[in-house]
Amino acid sequence: MHLDKLARLDLNLLVILQVLLEEQSVTRAAARLNVSQSALSKSLSRLRETLGDPLFSRTAHGLKPSAHALMLGQKLPRLLQEVYQLTLPPGFDPASSNRSFSFAMVESAYETLIPGFIGPLLAQAPNLRINSYMWSEKSISDLQLGQIDFGIDGIDLQPQSNFHIDNLPEGICHQTLFTDSQVCLVRQGHPLLALHQAGAWNIDAYLGVQHVQVRCEGSDWWALDYHLAEMGRQRSLCTTVPDFYGAASVCAHTDLVFTLPESFARHAIKLYPLVILPLPFDFIPLAYVLLWHQRNNADPGHQWIRDIICQSVSGAFGQLATPTAGLNSD
Repeated sequence: MHLDKLARLDLNLLVILQVLLEEQSVTRAAARLNVSQSALSKSLSRLRETLGDPLFSRTAHGLKPSAHALMLGQKLPRLLQEVYQLTLPPGFDPASSNRSFSFAMVESAYETLIPGFIGPLLAQAPNLRINSYMWSEKSISDLQLGQIDFGIDGIDLQPQSNFHIDNLPEGICHQTLFTDSQVCLVRQGHPLLALHQAGAWNIDAYLGVQHVQVRCEGSDWWALDYHLAEMGRQRSLCTTVPDFYGAASVCAHTDLVFTLPESFARHAIKLYPLVILPLPFDFIPLAYVLLWHQRNNADPGHQWIRDIICQSVSGAFGQLATPTAGLNSD
């Protein structure tokens, strides 16, 4: 390491570079950093001189990053997060802390999990800022890059799953919160209820009706559909919607069947005239897991939040969260 060269580098320039990469506009970046456009342009000139690369070219649509700038953009978030961690005090006092933490969660977790832990968090740490986002296909990448602190996702326990609990991406730690099973929702008075009461509720009856499905991470198929495909069977997914509430509402006003995690189904029947039916065939459960990056393993604030979440989930679902975090570093 050339410490003499590093000593001549103004670390503020790296922050400016990250904001320019995110905004790709001098005007927006200057406003975000609360500096003048002239001052930001001078900083960009210093960056170009220091790094020996033009970094950006001006286009009609804003700044276009160079190949070198894009390469730096893959490393900068993690680097800046680690530098930020160096500035934090070694301890964490919830009562006086004003830190910010960000979460990305699958939709079902908002109703089944977040109400249970937000209260205890803010009761003990009233000055914390909690920012939450919907889980998406880029959330794992956001965890790796340090753009969010925690993720809560439902992970299929089926061994063939691409996103398996024992095959998480590099650097991602996990703690199992609870396991959940799939059930069916139908409207009150649905013909399938009489079928179930008569003991004729089976896989053929399930596949003989039409279904409403929630589109998750851009896909219309869930693990259940791949499981059925392995058996040479397939559901009739006649309607897809973007969220669980929409699917529950559609289900309540039609004869469509909605298959979903039982934890959310228990919530949905309180809001809509719906009835829960068991899934009429065996299917492996899913695990709701808390995810974070290994760089935050020893951070006292992160540890405290993880403990609060696990305690609240254990109290709500009667399942003790796994005490030791699993780490995949393949």
